[in-house]
Amino acid sequence: MENMDLLNFNELLNGDEETLKLKIRSLYNIIECSYDGIYITDGQANTIFLNSAYEKITGMKKEEMLWKNMMDIEKCGYISKSATLMVLKSRKDITIEQKFKTGKKVMVSSNPIFDEQSNIVMVVTNVRDVTDLYELKEKLEKKENLAQKYYSQVEAMRRQLMNFSGIIAEDENMLKILTMCKKVSNVDTTVLLLGETGVGKEEISKYIHKNSKRSDKGFIKVNCGAIPENLIESELFGYEKGAFTGASKEGKIGLFELADSGTIFLDEVGELPLDMQVKLLRVLQEGEIKRVGAVKTIKVNVRVIAATNRNLELMVSKKTFREDLYYRLNVVPITIIPLRERKNDIEPLIVHFLNKFNKKYNFNKSITEGAMQQLKKYKWPGNVRELKNIIERVIIMSSDNKITRSELPIKGSNIDLNIHEKNCTLKEAIENLEIRLMKNAFEKHGNVRDAAKELGIDPSTFVRKRIKYNKKSTMQK
Repeated sequence: MENMDLLNFNELLNGDEETLKLKIRSLYNIIECSYDGIYITDGQANTIFLNSAYEKITGMKKEEMLWKNMMDIEKCGYISKSATLMVLKSRKDITIEQKFKTGKKVMVSSNPIFDEQSNIVMVVTNVRDVTDLYELKEKLEKKENLAQKYYSQVEAMRRQLMNFSGIIAEDENMLKILTMCKKVSNVDTTVLLLGETGVGKEEISKYIHKNSKRSDKGFIKVNCGAIPENLIESELFGYEKGAFTGASKEGKIGLFELADSGTIFLDEVGELPLDMQVKLLRVLQEGEIKRVGAVKTIKVNVRVIAATNRNLELMVSKKTFREDLYYRLNVVPITIIPLRERKNDIEPLIVHFLNKFNKKYNFNKSITEGAMQQLKKYKWPGNVRELKNIIERVIIMSSDNKITRSELPIKGSNIDLNIHEKNCTLKEAIENLEIRLMKNAFEKHGNVRDAAKELGIDPSTFVRKRIKYNKKSTMQK
């Protein structure tokens, strides 16, 4: 029987030799069938036995370990540390994590066996493979770290998008737009910002500039609709001394020259007259301007961001905006969505402007929940600019530190009933209101269930009223 003589059971047990051999064989078979690794040393830490499971778990071979002392095994780096030696020193059970030169990690529990004189005659160690558990733990830790990293990046981006250049953005739709702006800011190309009045196109243009390679250079804003037509050219491109009556004797540098190496923001670009559109096209194509009254051109290195609330395509079809300029400006078009389509931004914007104007006017005013809900339901045709103006107004005009719904200079609905334009009964006025509310709700949601929910009625009531008013409309025709 291989290695069984190493146990020296003859010295430890008395009895019939054949019976003893049978017991030893049975014990051997039990140990060999153990799922856990079994490792046994004598009282001097010499290895006297290890089972097959130990070899499988640790990757070590019997011939590498048998008869070797644990001190030598530990010293030679076969194992990271020896629980057996700890047991011999402390005379107590020990459980530790052990690592082998094969890279395997195990959990070992070593237990002393005493003789009648309380001497340690053997140390039996159970070995359990925890390599898979450690690998799983490491993978989970890596995933947690990665998740935390991504979370931190998202939060950093969110903070940046919300606070940089005064932009407040928590709505998913607006965050997507700002992500697009961040991406386009890294390349030196022309950007066309589209959107209704008051959506924040100027703030978006500043955001693009601040995230660009030109962030340390100038940012010049030009309101193309606010400059008198006869002064636009001289404002944009400058003029030479004595270029026209009333001109400065020293001449004047234009806004494009002033923005050299930086960014120029052409707001309301759709208001430019056609003759100026030609000259702007030359700047975009050639990168040069000519002052009024000058003979030579001047090279400029300017990034152009244009913005408009007008439909430039329609203007092109009507020949009021040059098609070639439109395509030069429309390299990267970005549409800034109106506030009514980014509802999750309304409350953060309200809070932002409350804080801003409280600080400006040294107030400490807050808004009631009812007023907040009223503001969130409002359609905001004037977008962020209108919201800002309304918050400033109620901060100044409210009589108490709590701003209530009744103090808001808006109605609960953007619907104009026009009931004073004709003589109508109360019943007709109510019917007209119902028709308009139902029409708006259905156009907004596109289905009966959600439209009815917004109006606070059952879907069956919504359908019944709708059929009633449709029949009435048909009869009147």
